[in-house]
Amino acid sequence: MGEKVRVGLIYGGKSGEHEVSLRTALAVMGEFDFSRYEVKPFYITTDGQWHTADVLLAPPADVAALRLNGTERADATAIGSGGALAPVFQGLQAGSANEAGNGSIDVIFPLLHGTFGEDGTVQGLLEMANIPYVGAGVLASAVGMDKVMMKKVFAHEGLPQCMFRYFNRTQWDKETDYYVTEIEVSLGYPCFIKPANLGSSVGISKAKNREELIEAINYAFRYDRKVIVEEFVDAREIEVSVLGNDEPKASVPGEIRPSNDFYDYKAKYIDGTSVMEIPANIPALTSEAVREMAIRAYQAIDGSGLSRVDFFMRKSDGELFINEVNTMPGFTPFSMYPLMWQETGLPYRELLDTLIELALQRHADKQRIDYGGGSPL
Repeated sequence: MGEKVRVGLIYGGKSGEHEVSLRTALAVMGEFDFSRYEVKPFYITTDGQWHTADVLLAPPADVAALRLNGTERADATAIGSGGALAPVFQGLQAGSANEAGNGSIDVIFPLLHGTFGEDGTVQGLLEMANIPYVGAGVLASAVGMDKVMMKKVFAHEGLPQCMFRYFNRTQWDKETDYYVTEIEVSLGYPCFIKPANLGSSVGISKAKNREELIEAINYAFRYDRKVIVEEFVDAREIEVSVLGNDEPKASVPGEIRPSNDFYDYKAKYIDGTSVMEIPANIPALTSEAVREMAIRAYQAIDGSGLSRVDFFMRKSDGELFINEVNTMPGFTPFSMYPLMWQETGLPYRELLDTLIELALQRHADKQRIDYGGGSPL
């Protein structure tokens, strides 16, 4: 077989989803085919410091081994946020890692969830450096992270959604009474309160009265400067995995039955007692509709690589409402994205191979674009 592809895995990060990223990184590293890939870790601490280590010869034993700022690996070194990606950028102009012979990276897999990683910031840095990377581009990442902008795009696409209201911290501080009244009149109780820019159910609360609403909004502002409040719909939670670039495909749908009042952080990543039914026990026509809507949503935000698209299916009449698109879904043992593809016929390891191939294909396609360096005539 040919030379190995060198993959740089970036994980950790400054967001509230730091621990989720570590769990994802551990799972992904455990499934890579080390006969085909050289895997180099890049760990970002919660305060934004970058650390790296030598190429992995085998998967790490546990999450503790991923924290390269500790003593778990003697080869781990701090590279500082200022020169964080110097080892990644090195030698890229000379060709691939093996052609250059200088340890450069062929493709980056950013296993970062939430702000400073899944929101287009790291993607923009990699675009400027012209480095191939797995997953959504700058625009799709930014829109997919901002729930308000995402819902505006969905509305333009004509996708059905639950009612919502949103405001920033300044607006809330100046007109608290107005927004409380607006929420009570237009959405009612119970309702869900979320930071506009975050995922993994971090900072999300369910309010049943005014006191809980105000407390939940103030809590959500811990995680973002903008908050979104959504109406409650008595619904089943249906999810679909999407994979591809310009011609994406959708997996069989799955259903989440939360162990808690709703699918919060604990239910997702800690207790593991929520029930995942794959494929979802829904009518064939509903399954077809949810997959079609998932691809429409994916293309509406200009998705690439992968996304998980989440829906509500109202219990009273089966009507579907799109909830959100997650452009870097978790890959933990409890995560729906790889499990749905596994049920569709694409095992975890082959899924990783496909994501790497899609990243390299997308990068090659972008090299055909004239960004203004040549003559327009």
